Amino acid sequence: MTGLSTEEKDILIGTILGDAHVRKLKQESRVECTHSAHQKEYLFWKYERLKRWCGAKPHLVRIQDTRYQKEYLQWRFSTVSRVAFDDLRKMFYRGRIKVIPGNISKIITSPLSLAVWFMDDGGRRNDSYGLFLNTLSFTKPEHELLRKCLRENFGIESRIHWISDGYRLYIPSSEAKKFCTIVSPYIIGTLRYKLSYNPVTTSFARLDRARDRSF
Repeated sequence: MTGLSTEEKDILIGTILGDAHVRKLKQESRVECTHSAHQKEYLFWKYERLKRWCGAKPHLVRIQDTRYQKEYLQWRFSTVSRVAFDDLRKMFYRGRIKVIPGNISKIITSPLSLAVWFMDDGGRRNDSYGLFLNTLSFTKPEHELLRKCLRENFGIESRIHWISDGYRLYIPSSEAKKFCTIVSPYIIGTLRYKLSYNPVTTSFARLDRARDRSF
């Protein structure tokens, strides 16, 4: 990944595992980041750390859903196309499909990558201290690779849960304190509600046994 700093690489790995898309153009690739309006601060946090690779500032996009007569607001930015992003696309894509590479344990080694992945795709249950990563697009064997990575690189045990439209990675209550302690230094203020444990106050989130909260 020629030219990328360690921080840039770690952030890109985390967000590509999550919501970002690496698009192949005619010769080289670029990274595209999109978040809903209520995650504007998070998108700008990414932009500030990747902006030397960006040709323009983030912009607001209005999406019209004619089925339900609703308008959705999204913030977006893209990097310029560079060879460095070709490497990321080769790593995480097979054609147009995002995949988990077989050597993922050698790729997700930084707590920052783990934290960005969690900020993109993570959440907590409200009826327990358990956490999850919405990894629905990946196959069960790919989830096994991710489980192995979490165990080997971060000492985190996880499970694979099937929900209505795919698998997701579940971090049980017994592992939540450890996971939150690892990622907490990198979680931005507006997304700290996703954590079930606060290492600074050494307190757990309040539970609501009546329902399971996604985000």
